[in-house]
Amino acid sequence: MLHAGLVSAPYVTVDDTGARHANRNFHTTHIGGAHFSAFRTAPFKSRLNFLALLRGNYQDYVLNDAAFTFLEDRQVDPSLLTRLNTGEPRRFANQVPFLAYLAENGIDIFDRSIIRPFAEAGIWGAIRHHGLVGNVVIVSDDAGQFRVGNHALCWVHAERLLHKLMPATPRQVKHVETLRELIWLFYKLLKDYQRSPSRRAAHGLQVRFDRIFSIRTGYRDLDQLLSRLKRRKAELLRVLERPETPLNTNASERDLRGFVIKRKISGGTVSRNGRQARDSMLGLMKTCQKLGLSFWHYLGDRLGMGDDDHPIAPLPSMVAARG
Repeated sequence: MLHAGLVSAPYVTVDDTGARHANRNFHTTHIGGAHFSAFRTAPFKSRLNFLALLRGNYQDYVLNDAAFTFLEDRQVDPSLLTRLNTGEPRRFANQVPFLAYLAENGIDIFDRSIIRPFAEAGIWGAIRHHGLVGNVVIVSDDAGQFRVGNHALCWVHAERLLHKLMPATPRQVKHVETLRELIWLFYKLLKDYQRSPSRRAAHGLQVRFDRIFSIRTGYRDLDQLLSRLKRRKAELLRVLERPETPLNTNASERDLRGFVIKRKISGGTVSRNGRQARDSMLGLMKTCQKLGLSFWHYLGDRLGMGDDDHPIAPLPSMVAARG
């Protein structure tokens, strides 16, 4: 189902939350679109783990144009890239031959700081090789592990950064309040643009964005935050080129709410099978809800207790058909 969603969806929203498994702290990542939801629980949260989730059931690594562009963006030593780039894509069945190839080319595979970007690039290359993600926009709260591919930032989380400021004078408080009002007004204009996009409106919003985030108040922390957000202009204004893109990650937070309630009641999972069953069932339940299906009717159909005259189609095919 995740594969079908990543291939067909124009965007996905992503988020994560804590989980307990076998008396240890784990992390559950949610990946969802308008017509599907998927949950995956792992011991760590990192860009490497997130890319592995996007790769799905594939285990291969690919060094292709996408992988080398990824490495260049991570500012990896160009001399190392020259050794690896033969001009033709290289595909490795799994991690073992991939690491052997890196070692043969003089890369220290035992140094995590060195090997990590190469591992991430190899997985990203495999994702692109298999046609996954494609031109999908990934909307996140700016957690570093989600910043891959065609990325967009959640405006709600961006505005929350103003809440973390600690103004010390009435004048600083007023500056923060004014900027919050300007940002929420701009957010409303972006929602209006989604309903009726046009090239002229997009240009006007870009100009307005620059004006808001170029304001200097004399309150150093606020000014630094505005400069930081201005540098993320492309990700905050992704909606101008892709109007269907959500402006926030509220959908992921809503989907994770059921997981959090389950965690509070049962505490967590013990076995690997139990962990996978919980993730799978939650994903099926949320996907059925988004497709307008009864989860219980779907389960009944899969267990042979449904209406033979009106069988329910496989969820992945329904997700792919909805796009």
